[in-house]
Amino acid sequence: MLTEILPFRFELDTIAIAGASLWSLALYLGFSQVNEWVIEQLNRWFNFAERSLYTSQSEFEKTRKARESQNSFYASLFSIVPFLVVGALCNWVLEISLGESWGISTGILACMGAGIYELGRRDGESSD
Repeated sequence: MLTEILPFRFELDTIAIAGASLWSLALYLGFSQVNEWVIEQLNRWFNFAERSLYTSQSEFEKTRKARESQNSFYASLFSIVPFLVVGALCNWVLEISLGESWGISTGILACMGAGIYELGRRDGESSD
């Protein structure tokens, strides 16, 4: 393990990591419209930031399609970060109020509920 290689010890709270991950997944599924908005904003920002690196318009246009695809990929990856932060906060509040084991069990229930909600929402969109 990593803890055996390093000359110092640190403890990882696996219960907190699992609970925060479950809550993050539940929030990611339950607030999919917010997730799409975050991805769009990050994609716009990445494209804007990358545009400032080029001095000529022709050089910018040569690789535009590949860079926009890459920025879209990065935006979808980085869109997870706000949900991880809020999921960790939800887990922390549950650990303080109810105890350590409740973060994981309520996270599993929240994931199931958010998954069912997302399936119903997508089914409703496709039938319209």
